Amino acid sequence: MKKILFLLIALLLLSPLPVQGQDGEALTALVGILKESNDSAFQVDILKGIAAALKGQRNIEMPKGWKEIAPKLAKSPNAEVRQLTQSLSLTFGSKAALDALRKVLVDEKAKPADRKKALGALVAARDVKLPDALRGLLQNEALRREALRGLGAFKDAKTPPAILKIYSELDTAGKRDALTTLASRVLFAKALMEAVTSGAVKANELPADIVRQLRAHGVKEINAQLDKVWGVSRSTPAAKLKEIAKYKKLLEAKVNRPANLPRGRVLFQRTCGQCHKLYGEGGEIGPDITGSNRNNLDYLLTNMLDPNAEIPNDYRTTILRTKDNRVLVGVIRRNEGQSVTIATPAEVVTVAKRDVAAIDPQNFSMMPEGLVLALKEDELRDLVAYLRGNKQVALPEK
Repeated sequence: MKKILFLLIALLLLSPLPVQGQDGEALTALVGILKESNDSAFQVDILKGIAAALKGQRNIEMPKGWKEIAPKLAKSPNAEVRQLTQSLSLTFGSKAALDALRKVLVDEKAKPADRKKALGALVAARDVKLPDALRGLLQNEALRREALRGLGAFKDAKTPPAILKIYSELDTAGKRDALTTLASRVLFAKALMEAVTSGAVKANELPADIVRQLRAHGVKEINAQLDKVWGVSRSTPAAKLKEIAKYKKLLEAKVNRPANLPRGRVLFQRTCGQCHKLYGEGGEIGPDITGSNRNNLDYLLTNMLDPNAEIPNDYRTTILRTKDNRVLVGVIRRNEGQSVTIATPAEVVTVAKRDVAAIDPQNFSMMPEGLVLALKEDELRDLVAYLRGNKQVALPEK
């Protein structure tokens, strides 16, 4: 039975076509297996397989038998079975599932984990009523980050002012989510750049990858503002060597104060930690740098200032453009079957291929150039000192 199950799920996962024909038959077969089993652990395996195969999809034609089996699964004593059933019913266009998940999302007495799952399912379904609810959740600390990220999926003119209103209250991670969403659409990006110009958002709070995302829109007005407030990175090999020599001289010069390693850790979190892991903390888009040759200043500066000198294939940047004019910049993790998954510094996003306008591989590293442009000299000293260390340090006291 398990062998058949794995084959059927594999068929769904690997098919480049919409779920119809043989793929629809495979889905119906999986639903038939669900009908025959009362083993909740086995049901979870099947439901997870179907959910993985249909990730990023919405309004999929309901398979034969689902309408009959879903009510039974919805009453399962296993919470995961109930949650997966509800989410899949939403994928199959169930209005009842849509209403039920909306109720969970706004229920302040519901468990935060259940509300987060409901939020994720509703974002995936592109629920047209969701943006208003998400903006309301910006005041909820437990769900704020998920709400910030979810708002990026919807083109709504009310979103930028709502995010910018609370921006100064956000912590480092929250600001990253806010900036990623604000950089994802031209309408949002223009509002962000107005906030930078007015000083509501500090220019040095824009990480280099966010600047790259903003430039990916190809809007002259946005690029001109970025050139003015953030700077322009030089790209010729000769200029890079000159730049490396300049910063090496600066960092090797004696100064009157010791390096502030706790602040260096904060700067790492802001500029590097979304992609790189160090001492077990950070992102996984780029390589784990804990065991790298970090103590070597030449090595550090070369990688920081000229990241495109050598680019491993796993870390090449791709720009994914959706049909509703959203721009995602990251590394493609999966591109098969009916969806494509891209890992950005802020999140991992799965998009149905029918919603993709273009996938543009770039000949540069996910680690952007211009990383140091937004740093003051003393900040760069602290960041480099932290990176060259051999153990974790405490964060600054608040």
